[in-house]
Amino acid sequence: MPSSSARLGSERRRPDPDRPILAVRCWADESLGVLDEDMQRVVREQRLGYVASVCPDGTPNVSPKGTLAVWDDEHLVFAHLHSARTVANVEAGDGVVEVNVVDPIRRKGYRFKGPATVHTEGVEYEEGLGFYRERSGLDADRVRAIVLIEVQHVAPLISPAYDDGTEEAEVERRTLELYGLQRTRP
Repeated sequence: MPSSSARLGSERRRPDPDRPILAVRCWADESLGVLDEDMQRVVREQRLGYVASVCPDGTPNVSPKGTLAVWDDEHLVFAHLHSARTVANVEAGDGVVEVNVVDPIRRKGYRFKGPATVHTEGVEYEEGLGFYRERSGLDADRVRAIVLIEVQHVAPLISPAYDDGTEEAEVERRTLELYGLQRTRP
């Protein structure tokens, strides 16, 4: 028979029903408001965001979205091309998602949180198709839905590389050097 510590490591841990659950805010430094210039810049430059939703069984689902964009000062948007699980989670639950967008070279970005809505027809859907057609020439036949995210909370994402007071230019230089890259500006 394995030791009790070996058994604990292999068994699935369940919450203790006698232990009180503490309500804790998910983000310590969250802000409310609109998408400011820097937030919009990061989303525009990166064009890839990771959208987290919650599955009906309570497990997390994180999915990269290469069509993520700024819709307006209060909304992000992505086109549902291959986002079946994310869209199903939004439609089945409370619809709240979190989107992380990070500049991997500067190692900074933002967390955006708020309710998402799925549009498969109507004004938002048609405007979304036009937006993506103009932005990238995306074929409307590929788009299954337009998903709008109302940004209600924003928090910065900053790597621990900055904890010692290192400036952004130095973090960028080190990261570029590490991967043998260089930035190009349009």
